[in-house]
Amino acid sequence: MAKKIGLFVAGAVALVVLLFHLGPLVGLAITLAVLYYAFKKCLKAPSTFGKIVWALIGCAALVASASNVPALVALVSAYVLYVVYKKWNGTRDEHAVPEADDPFVNFEKQWAELQKHYS
Repeated sequence: MAKKIGLFVAGAVALVVLLFHLGPLVGLAITLAVLYYAFKKCLKAPSTFGKIVWALIGCAALVASASNVPALVALVSAYVLYVVYKKWNGTRDEHAVPEADDPFVNFEKQWAELQKHYS
């Protein structure tokens, strides 16, 4: 029960932090999209003047995205919220193979791992 209360408190704090930093997160997404577009256009520009213009736009977008440092706090809180959600529901890895006492099953698992590493 104490674990659920701790998860609830951690999730609530992460949610509040995420909501307070939603503006910088949106700003970061927009400036990174502009930076990506400017980079792609700079590589495809046929003239030197075009390359310089797109490089300047990209530099401005890079400076604008660097000013959105609080968005990193939002990303960390979103990750904490995701971890709390996974722990709360008790979801396990679907690809995990249950351990068996049968030696042939263990042999098959080890053989598959060896083939995966050496192929």
